[in-house]
Amino acid sequence: MKDFMTPPNHTNFLAKKLFAEMGEIVDGSIAYLEKDGGGPSEPHTHEHNHLFIVVKGEAKILLNNEIIIVKENDFYLLKGSIPHSVWNNLTETTIMIGISVKMDDKATAHNRAVVRIRRKIMSKIVNLYNKWKN
Repeated sequence: MKDFMTPPNHTNFLAKKLFAEMGEIVDGSIAYLEKDGGGPSEPHTHEHNHLFIVVKGEAKILLNNEIIIVKENDFYLLKGSIPHSVWNNLTETTIMIGISVKMDDKATAHNRAVVRIRRKIMSKIVNLYNKWKN
């Protein structure tokens, strides 16, 4: 796949940046996680949140001491300050859109960001994915 790369400390994982910064959004990428694919191998933290949207398959997010399962056509917004990694939870390929969102320590701002992202971007992301795969 042209212009895809495997991020450091990831396995069976190919990603490609789709767009750069837009307001509260840092960037967005598409990722293909093959069987046993994911990463990073050690949970990490950073100064932005992740919105993970599973467009095909099923993802397993290791979030501190918790396991979050994100099924096809569902999403999960996680705080980047909590140690995390993401993995394919199936034997077939899982395809995800990952959007990095600027972090705000206030829970209400976090919730507002979810609503704004969902309203403004969710349909655009699905349309972008559908156009891109064809």
